[in-house]
Amino acid sequence: MKGGRILLLAAVVALAACGREAELKPAPGQAMPVKPLMARTTPTVHELLTPPSYARPDRVDELVKKSQPRPRDPFDLPPPAGGNAPTLPAGTDPGTVPTNTTTVTPGE
Repeated sequence: MKGGRILLLAAVVALAACGREAELKPAPGQAMPVKPLMARTTPTVHELLTPPSYARPDRVDELVKKSQPRPRDPFDLPPPAGGNAPTLPAGTDPGTVPTNTTTVTPGE
């Protein structure tokens, strides 16, 4: 009995896979889409079903070869509390620490 069910299921799946392929046509009583204003010809069914290149952009898998400093960010704005933004562009060596800074040792 179990073998009969498996055979019946395989036959149904095989029958479902035998679909008839035909050229796509508009529904009865309907026409193909009109020619776009700037196009030279009316696009075919294949052209309408093919996505344009910008719909599926190429993937970029380029790994960083060496460490490079980031370029200056024009949107690096000061904090909303009114503090000043850093004056040095990103990626530059800050050099020596200014003398007007103080160090605090924890626990003092």
